Amino acid sequence: MSASETERNLSEIQQEGLELIRESGGIHQSDFWKELDVSSRKGSRITDALLEAELIEREETVYNGHNTYFLMPTAKDLDFSLLMAGDMLSPFIGEEEVDPNSDSFTQWLMNLAYEE
Repeated sequence: MSASETERNLSEIQQEGLELIRESGGIHQSDFWKELDVSSRKGSRITDALLEAELIEREETVYNGHNTYFLMPTAKDLDFSLLMAGDMLSPFIGEEEVDPNSDSFTQWLMNLAYEE
């Protein structure tokens, strides 16, 4: 089953939860329940369904002094295409300042132009 088919099979509240996680880029599970206005039990069930469908990832963390989970969209949901020119990643990634006259930036722009 494709990811889009899987998403269509989600309940309305599961879809809302997935959208919340995607829009926020990641959220602590306790905040997730509050934002959805559901009980922790229902929030856990929603989380479990999204994990089982491989639409989100969960990482153990400490938040406000309590052990909890951080829920984030799976990497396959992230679109990096706008950062790419051919097989080159934008030179702006990870750099504090990029010299617009640098060879790496020029090469990246040239690759971007050749894609069209």
